[in-house]
Amino acid sequence: MAAAAYRLPAMDMDFLLGDTTRGLRFQLEYQKAEEHLRKWGVATTVIVFGSARIREDNSQGWYGAAREFARICSEEGGAKLTNGHPRQNVIATGGGPGIMEAANRGAHDAGAPSIGFNITLPMEQEPNAYSTPDLTFRFHYFAMRKMHFAIRASALVVFPGGFGTMDELFEILTLRQTGKMDDELPVVLYDSKFWKGLINFQQFVDAGTVSQSDLDLFGYADSPREAWDELLKRGLKVSKE
Repeated sequence: MAAAAYRLPAMDMDFLLGDTTRGLRFQLEYQKAEEHLRKWGVATTVIVFGSARIREDNSQGWYGAAREFARICSEEGGAKLTNGHPRQNVIATGGGPGIMEAANRGAHDAGAPSIGFNITLPMEQEPNAYSTPDLTFRFHYFAMRKMHFAIRASALVVFPGGFGTMDELFEILTLRQTGKMDDELPVVLYDSKFWKGLINFQQFVDAGTVSQSDLDLFGYADSPREAWDELLKRGLKVSKE
């Protein structure tokens, strides 16, 4: 009876954390977050990506802009609906500091719920104080975290960031380009000077690696209100019933 084989599988941590049960753990990471999101009636999300290293007092104003954009989105996008209808355009971030904190904070300013999809990392990633506690998750697998970002996304706003932000941006652009996501999902890059100085998107076209029409998958904005208006112009659906 003391042998490991005799333990109930659900009570055997050596078994649950073993190599052969990776698929089960992957499923659990999907299901736990999914149940909480459904409980809160979250139908669609507006994803905000950006650097974890941006402080509130940064000279470029990116933190304040992300906070203000999220406030506008939360107040005008349908995240605060309390009449039994599903919540629309709920702010969703990676749950950590920097731009993520700013966006969750903006939703908090508006009295709206927001989501934090945290990931276990050796540095930079702890949950910020502004994502809704019951919608603050922690993932081990990047792939499942990315899936949760994508499956409810109605729009994406990307503030300046590092390698992780680039990874997330191009993940969504690839899903859009290949038709794996809603054709009307708008993507906005915040701070056109930063993005145009960082990436020569036209070079992709000139080299023949993407089509000219692929550059229409995203637009630019230089103020929080302009970012919101650009999402609306690109087809973001808003419910205020």
